Amino acid sequence: MTVEQTIESRLVEGFSPLFLQVENESHMHSVPPNSETHFKVTLVSDGFEGVRKVARHQKVYAALAAELEGPVHALALHTYTPEEWQQRQESAPDSPDCLGGSKRESQS
Repeated sequence: MTVEQTIESRLVEGFSPLFLQVENESHMHSVPPNSETHFKVTLVSDGFEGVRKVARHQKVYAALAAELEGPVHALALHTYTPEEWQQRQESAPDSPDCLGGSKRESQS
């Protein structure tokens, strides 16, 4: 199972999402080809009702603790209640371009 598939599986099991999108954004960073180190997660769940954003993220971090200790270097989280998701017109923000590591050095 890939890291992406493992993340999806753990989040489905832990949150019963109404919407889940896990995007491997490793190709946008200074890592070897086919890496699974940088992910963007958009997660919509009834379980987030009445839960502050920080607490939502903490719950996701807890569900993905093993992956965050190992292969996952960065995790962009976009967590919403169904109502918030609808207000956003079912759209998560785009990730910014990476300027870390060798990419930053080449722009200097």
